[in-house]
Amino acid sequence: MPHAHRDLLHAFVDQGLDRWLARLPEQLAAGLDRRRYGDLPAWEKAVAKLPALPEERAVRLDGDTVTVDCALTDSQRRQCESLLKALMPWRKGPYRLGEVTLDTEWRSDWKWRRVAPHLADLRGRRVLDVGGGNGYHAWRMAGAGAAFVLVIDPSPRFFYQFQAVRHFVGDADGGRTHFLPVGIEAVPERLAFFDTVFSMGVLYHRPSPLEHLVQLKEALRPGGELVLETLVVEGDETTVLLPGERYAAMPNVYFLPSSSALCRWLERTGFENVRVVDEAVTTTDEQRATEWMTFQSLADFLDPDDPTRTREGYPAPRRAVVMANRPR
Repeated sequence: MPHAHRDLLHAFVDQGLDRWLARLPEQLAAGLDRRRYGDLPAWEKAVAKLPALPEERAVRLDGDTVTVDCALTDSQRRQCESLLKALMPWRKGPYRLGEVTLDTEWRSDWKWRRVAPHLADLRGRRVLDVGGGNGYHAWRMAGAGAAFVLVIDPSPRFFYQFQAVRHFVGDADGGRTHFLPVGIEAVPERLAFFDTVFSMGVLYHRPSPLEHLVQLKEALRPGGELVLETLVVEGDETTVLLPGERYAAMPNVYFLPSSSALCRWLERTGFENVRVVDEAVTTTDEQRATEWMTFQSLADFLDPDDPTRTREGYPAPRRAVVMANRPR
């Protein structure tokens, strides 16, 4: 069994997640199925070939850039850069790993700055990051003192990007940060376990958004805190945009509510203390193509004559952060 799988199983045992533990082997096998994901062996090989690192390293998980400083030879640095690029595109970050700076598509640190001031103190909390990508925000959660952080995301590429970062971080986080390559559907119903659940950049991809909110609520313990970040539109509590085939070139965008409508959705699904803590238009400085994500990005998806609209004619991406609690 791979070391990462063993660590995950042991973490579930330590956390008392017995009901979920029995499902883990099957979920890991399905999430990392070589028959389904043809590039998976190459990603696995890239992580396996990362060079051994010196034991002495300076790891910082509480700054804007997730940073691991260690003394590498020029040859090792070039090897690391080549292998990390084999895992492209890197969408969430930034990272600096062994003197290799990963300038990712998203300045995810900007989102964290908007969210962090409003969070309950994460020290000692058990956290679930739904759709967490390669785990950038999870490392920040660990850096803020969370006792157990679990990223779930069905992308095996993100799983191996996370494992690559883990190679550099080592046990500097105390082994508190983990990744399971599954979606929210894999979380046992009525789990009622996590102190904090994050769902950032997921809701608009769900054809049944209220069902997603219920799933998030059921993962929380009574009194637990939800952090929800999603695309919204301007309007009142009845305003919801249902895009056509694509929104900002994305084919899987379903419902974009106003912030007021989103608050009503949360209240209707049983949350309390619902509040909007941030709302802002996404800029091309926050999301853009880079050396580490060379495909089209936000600038390519906006109307070149009117950047306040997408190229399909919808309002340009606007994101809100809404927080709420599961009733005690």
